[in-house]
Amino acid sequence: MGVTVTTTGGIEGRSVASYLGIVAGESILGVNVFKDITAGFRNIVGGRSGKYEEELRKGRDTAVEEMTQRAAEMGADAVVGVKVDYETVGGQMLMVTACGTAVKLA
Repeated sequence: MGVTVTTTGGIEGRSVASYLGIVAGESILGVNVFKDITAGFRNIVGGRSGKYEEELRKGRDTAVEEMTQRAAEMGADAVVGVKVDYETVGGQMLMVTACGTAVKLA
């Protein structure tokens, strides 16, 4: 069984034996101007861009996976209180960060 990841403060039916510390994972997505313009013309359906949404999902999944790997290296059973944040960097890149608290469950 892998590391459980949740946005809540705990795992229902389980108690936290110890808090191992904050863990985080990051993903940087570069902006390709030509791809963005093409996506704008081809992918916008009902006000949504499928290509942008796909890239955001990839960035989020990568950040959460990296965070989970770091928690596993610490011996954690779970990461609680997870928050995912999106931030532009230098106007040309998007950074996705996932962070939470690695815990050992009783």
